[in-house]
Amino acid sequence: MAVTKSNLAMRLLTAAVAVPVILYLLYGCRPVAFYWLVFPAALVGSFELFGMTHPGDRVSQGIGVALSAAASLLVYFCGDDPRVLITLLVAIPLLGPLVTLFRVGDVSTAALRACAMGFGPLFVALPMTMLGMLRRNMGDDGPGYVLVTLMFAWLADTGGYFFGRYFGKHKLYEIVSPKKTVEGAIGGLLGSVVGALLASLWFLPSLPLAHAIPLAIVASAFGQAGDFGESLLKRSTGVKDSGAIVPGHGGVLDRIDALLLTSTTVYLYTVWVHG
Repeated sequence: MAVTKSNLAMRLLTAAVAVPVILYLLYGCRPVAFYWLVFPAALVGSFELFGMTHPGDRVSQGIGVALSAAASLLVYFCGDDPRVLITLLVAIPLLGPLVTLFRVGDVSTAALRACAMGFGPLFVALPMTMLGMLRRNMGDDGPGYVLVTLMFAWLADTGGYFFGRYFGKHKLYEIVSPKKTVEGAIGGLLGSVVGALLASLWFLPSLPLAHAIPLAIVASAFGQAGDFGESLLKRSTGVKDSGAIVPGHGGVLDRIDALLLTSTTVYLYTVWVHG
């Protein structure tokens, strides 16, 4: 999402309020407390997504949010049971066309709405739930893994903004996001690497540099792809911002689009490599 001088100060003010709350929930509370922060964020993000794909259809939007809530709660509290996971991964995609069958509306957009209803709950709710699972599953290192995940997304956004603003000359993917540049993308990668260095050398020493830097690059690249993906959704549905709930930032989905991919990347790292 493009950033202007007028809302940069509001971004910083919002961060000044949000960051202490996040740190307290990570380091000063039980793991489930942090999940109860990301859970409503996932639901608001889901609502914004379905607002784009199902404009004016409050019933379908509500069903989409309900499926998102069910997916998040089941994965967080029952995810150790493979029967729950298999049922979830099969049932929700199948429910997309079924819900649309009873909410046909404009036939020309029915396929889009069916697919969105089938993938939306998994696309938004599960990656956010993975943040809560990182906090819970990684023991004493849980807060650090969540923090580095957030840094991968936020420092990439910051690095991308400043590199793009001061050095940006070459368009990266103009048809999807006209203001994004190659230089900004490089700045985003460097921002995430800074986060990796801080984590490995300071608050997460169990993450070796040999892992932290490649993880930062991969997570940042996927995070930037997530940003483009949400831009594509907004452009294709004629929406400027996913919402206006976050001062200076647009909607929740505008702020977590990259985080959806960075959280998934870091969570899968802990499952397949760290574990």
